[in-house]
Amino acid sequence: MTETRSAVIIGAGVGGITTALYLAKQGYDVSVYEKNSSPGGRCSSLVRDGHRFDLGATMLLMPEIYRSIFRSLGTELEKSINITPLEDLYKIYFDDGRVLPFTTDSDRMRPVLESIEQGSFSRSEDYVRKGYDIFRLSMKKLINRNFYNIFQFAHPGNIPLLFRIKAFTSHFRYTRRFFRHPHLLMAYTFQNIYVGQSPFDSPALFSMVPAAELTEGSFFPSGGGLFAVVDKLTEMAVKEGVRFFYDTPVKRIIVKGKKAEGVVLYDDSRVSSDIVVANADLPYVYRELLPDRRASRRLERLKYSCSAICFHWGLDKVYDQIGHHSVFLSDGFRNGLDKIFRDKSVSNNPSFYVHAPARTDPSAAPLNHDTLSVIVAAGHVDRKMDQDWESMKKRAREAVIRRLKQQGLDDIEEHIKFEISYTPADWESACNIERGAVFGSLGHNIFQMGYFRPHNRHDSYKNVYFVGGSTHPGNGIPNVLISARLVSERILKERLQDKN
Repeated sequence: MTETRSAVIIGAGVGGITTALYLAKQGYDVSVYEKNSSPGGRCSSLVRDGHRFDLGATMLLMPEIYRSIFRSLGTELEKSINITPLEDLYKIYFDDGRVLPFTTDSDRMRPVLESIEQGSFSRSEDYVRKGYDIFRLSMKKLINRNFYNIFQFAHPGNIPLLFRIKAFTSHFRYTRRFFRHPHLLMAYTFQNIYVGQSPFDSPALFSMVPAAELTEGSFFPSGGGLFAVVDKLTEMAVKEGVRFFYDTPVKRIIVKGKKAEGVVLYDDSRVSSDIVVANADLPYVYRELLPDRRASRRLERLKYSCSAICFHWGLDKVYDQIGHHSVFLSDGFRNGLDKIFRDKSVSNNPSFYVHAPARTDPSAAPLNHDTLSVIVAAGHVDRKMDQDWESMKKRAREAVIRRLKQQGLDDIEEHIKFEISYTPADWESACNIERGAVFGSLGHNIFQMGYFRPHNRHDSYKNVYFVGGSTHPGNGIPNVLISARLVSERILKERLQDKN
């Protein structure tokens, strides 16, 4: 008879749920403990008075990764979730009034690009082709695999790979090879914010993000937004026997010698298990849940991602001039990024993003009403600095309203029925995210990627594993889904080695 092994998973984010599902399919008895009242973590949803807001990711990008993960779980993405392809990835609004539709439809994109900079359309195609080559190469050699020792990553044979994926060139400098106009330089590099990075400091490896967008397109799950992914994964996990315990935070991981024996919950009850998988933010786990102060201090010295100030508005008027995804890029682009990453603040004229889900999914708002979310990138929490988040939130809100009025939403303030807002300090407390770095706490550079990123298994406690954005391969839902597959593969491989 095969022995049933038990697993405790801390956190019901996308990574925790997906890992629970993988392990349950391999015969594990899985229990998931979540501090909040519902699953999703940073990919959760909020509904108020008929208005539905995605609190985290709003775009289903890199759909082939989703398809691959769902296929490995025994189903097809499109059979599980109703995803709608979007005509525009987003529309980009510049301060001079120009609007660039960022789209896979080259016939619509060509004339706008050429009106901004002659010859830029062919250079855009070259940028996308090379960026997508970087994406495919990185997926094969860097992202979509486990690194069990340093020699699998840092060996002479990988040096050419690092140059091929542009690991030593900044994204913004690399993009200058293709475009001269500042608007196009912004349009093809701002996507670094998806993972909380500045294009001036992060590697040109991230040219793969706009390249993948313009190659594979963008989708939106109708009838639930990105939370529909969470909902489906949770439903599948429950069918496999996974048990979810909400409003049940974990107090600490019980360790003895070189192994974990389970967890202690906040009511001081103990749960024994053969393995522990932490989906909570990794720096928080090391600092609060494990007796590993040296590792925790080492993590504190790493580079962290930025955060965001978010506004969720329920409106009693529909503003059709705003499409599903809109990006407002300020001419003070570099200054705005310096404010975020150097000053840990927000500029007076910030770039920002607006999500209007009812354009694609009418169920996101009551009839003749509208649901808008605004995301303004901001510095993460830094206790060495004087950060007045209420003042910064007010300044960001005033700048957003001012810019929307310039776009023709003259009376928008009069039609906001209610507002829900979050600052970096709110994210830190709500989700136990280190420094409130909501895009994924740990940043990405060559020394925080691959084998050099915090590992998905503890170096000393051999049955304590990690999943999520702060471990390998990194931030963003596609990476977190891959993280769940990789840590599950590692758990099963090491279990087999233990038997032998």
